[in-house]
Amino acid sequence: MKKVWLITGCSTGFGRALATEALAQGYRVAVAARKTEDVQDIVSAYPDIAIAVKLDVTIPEQIKAAVATTLEKFNQIDVLVNNAGIGYFAAIEESEEAEVRRMFEINVFGLAKMTQEVLPHMRKQKSGHILNISSIGGLRSFPGVGFYNATKYAVDGLSEALYKEVAPLGIKVTIIAPSGFRTDWAGRSAKDTTVKIDDYASTAGKNAGDIRGYSGNQPGDPVRAAKAMIDITETEHPPLRLLLGAAALKGARLKVEELKHDFETWAAVSVAADFPKE
Repeated sequence: MKKVWLITGCSTGFGRALATEALAQGYRVAVAARKTEDVQDIVSAYPDIAIAVKLDVTIPEQIKAAVATTLEKFNQIDVLVNNAGIGYFAAIEESEEAEVRRMFEINVFGLAKMTQEVLPHMRKQKSGHILNISSIGGLRSFPGVGFYNATKYAVDGLSEALYKEVAPLGIKVTIIAPSGFRTDWAGRSAKDTTVKIDDYASTAGKNAGDIRGYSGNQPGDPVRAAKAMIDITETEHPPLRLLLGAAALKGARLKVEELKHDFETWAAVSVAADFPKE
């Protein structure tokens, strides 16, 4: 039998593309969304291998129910995709606490709780693969999305630690780091701050406007990304981090160069902070 996938946030974007492609390839899929009617078309096309699961990752009871329903239907969970997430456009000073906390609840704490709920079953199986949808913004920060960057840096840090904890147990972890793709992330899935400070118009304001402006015209293809994600779940040694999109690769390389420059330039100062060797 093909592997069982549990994918969060399937109503649009990566989640929808991934669920559709996985089912087309014969995998069994729990298609999770806050409103199951939004994914009913996907499930109806594959009634024998798909189920719709109601899931808001900020509600612990729904997380437990989603995992239980998937196990009841398919008896196992081989691939968990933590895809549910939102964006928020604001300079750091402009950012509204309620919106920032909401974003952390979805992007970080919801992802963490989903992972914690599935891990006991993967440990029992001694196998499994967790794909955490992060962003190039989890490696490299940009003006106008600082708190979004913070959520994705958190996802990256959590995922890297998890990778080291569960590798000996037969469980794999991959951070998915896309650049701009034609999803709803820069459209209806992201909010704008209601606080506007003129001093940030040329930095945070401009970048947020640029991102909004090319929504729907990004170079990234969600279907190609979905196929790439499926492919790595069938490899023996998948990467800890998978960059998706030419811009993601370019941005990551620039980040490495920036880090290397600072590390080497200030290496003597770094070493001198230790107690002198006797």
